[in-house]
Amino acid sequence: MDWATGVVPYGLLAALAGLTVVLRVSEGQSPVAELVLCALMAGWILALYTLRPDWRECPGVMAVFCAGLIVLLAVLVFRAPWFGFFTPAAYLFTFLVLRWPWRLGGVAAVSVVAGTAQAYGVQKGTPAGLLIYGAVVAANVLPLCLFAWYAWRSDQQNAERLRILAENAVLHEQLVAQAKTAGVHEERDRMAREIHDTLAQGLTGIISQLRAAEHAEPGDMRRHVVTAAGLARESLTEARRSVDALRPDSLRTARLGEALASVAERWSALHGVPVQVTTTGTVRPLRPEAEVALLRAAQEALANVARHARANRVGVTLSYLDEEVALDVRDDGSGFDPVRAGGFGLVAMRQRIEELSGTLRIESAPGAGAGISARVPVA
Repeated sequence: MDWATGVVPYGLLAALAGLTVVLRVSEGQSPVAELVLCALMAGWILALYTLRPDWRECPGVMAVFCAGLIVLLAVLVFRAPWFGFFTPAAYLFTFLVLRWPWRLGGVAAVSVVAGTAQAYGVQKGTPAGLLIYGAVVAANVLPLCLFAWYAWRSDQQNAERLRILAENAVLHEQLVAQAKTAGVHEERDRMAREIHDTLAQGLTGIISQLRAAEHAEPGDMRRHVVTAAGLARESLTEARRSVDALRPDSLRTARLGEALASVAERWSALHGVPVQVTTTGTVRPLRPEAEVALLRAAQEALANVARHARANRVGVTLSYLDEEVALDVRDDGSGFDPVRAGGFGLVAMRQRIEELSGTLRIESAPGAGAGISARVPVA
């Protein structure tokens, strides 16, 4: 807007000063007073606005500037009504440099001056003349003040939108950071569960076989060592696949029911406890993450039976229901108090199932065996 405030006001003043000279000379009058006022106005604009751009951000200085400009314009209009043509420049300054609510007062004052110039020829000594004059002034003041209010309101709304956008940008950055942190924690939890369900259980089995080999007869020692080596190879394979976030090896080549049967068969051979695996309902594909969660739950349940239950038999039931799939692992061992059971294995098992909107229920009592039931939605 520099061209508008740096050229237009001076151009208008020069044109109006020239018009004044022509009209005053033609009427046989002196234009000196109007020319002096024009020079004062030009000097006022030059000193307080054009040469001092840094003052434009000072509300007090700009209020004084606009007040002096309007007073000089009013005097010029009172002496020569054609100076009303300068009011567009006065409007421009009030809109640019005055802040709300001083802008409304400045616009109203310039509107009164503009209305006075437009009604210069009206006889104000009569009631009808005063009424006409008031109507002309009102026709200037009301629309311009309404426009000033509307412009201020739009500025406020734009500022509010910018503030909200800035807040949303900050919030977005926070959410991204939180999501990234949550992803890191979830991945750590996943790796912890995978390590527990693969390496920890495998190492437990290896240690068990090696201890048995220490006290075994020479003929049975080799069998225990071979079993331990097989467990080591299986654990290594599972560890590699866990790091790569792939499905367990038993699920890569078989369905869930077959994978459960394979896990149960190996566990039974390792611990000498018979396991009966039963599948009921119509077998249908599940989400990979659901199959992994149920298989890991079965592995953890069997590992707990081996460590704590001293059971004589175990039953594993996979049930395909209408809207969910249920896995039940029950044993006739020593049982435990579910309230006091809180090892990492059970916590990890519950996390896996609940992450899939499923449920995990543990039923047991000392001396009455134990049962673990995991259910996950089909879809």
